[in-house]
Amino acid sequence: MNITIIAVGKIREKYIVSGIKEFQKRLSTYCRLNIIEVADRKAPEGLSRAQLEEVKDREGRDVLKSVRTGSHVIALDMGGKKLSSEAMADYMDKLALEGSSNITFVIGGSNGLSQEILNQADMRLSFSDMTFPHQLMRLILLEQIYRWFKISRGQPYHK
Repeated sequence: MNITIIAVGKIREKYIVSGIKEFQKRLSTYCRLNIIEVADRKAPEGLSRAQLEEVKDREGRDVLKSVRTGSHVIALDMGGKKLSSEAMADYMDKLALEGSSNITFVIGGSNGLSQEILNQADMRLSFSDMTFPHQLMRLILLEQIYRWFKISRGQPYHK
């Protein structure tokens, strides 16, 4: 399986970078992982709603340029579907059985995702009603992808 994560913005905190590297290493036995970073656009305080939407639209266009044709796109969105780790492992297994070998997860910037990305996504997935920093969300997503593979194979996660 080929998994791509397209994320808006760069990771600056060393502890997050370290965690990401650890899960990239762990996932290397389960899938081909590619992380693509697109630049986040400046959105100073006090922007109007229309200006904020324009920032998200520009980021969205940059993201969509990186989506591989034919990939199953899962947008991380607070308004999306909430699934347990086990249910998401089942979902990923179903995709694999149906021949979807290219899965793309999209993480927006601090202002969220453009409506165009949300409309084009095959699935909108919410991790929680809580808000997480978009940089930390990348680490959380990688941990969950690793957990999904472990669940799917009936392997223990913690020893």
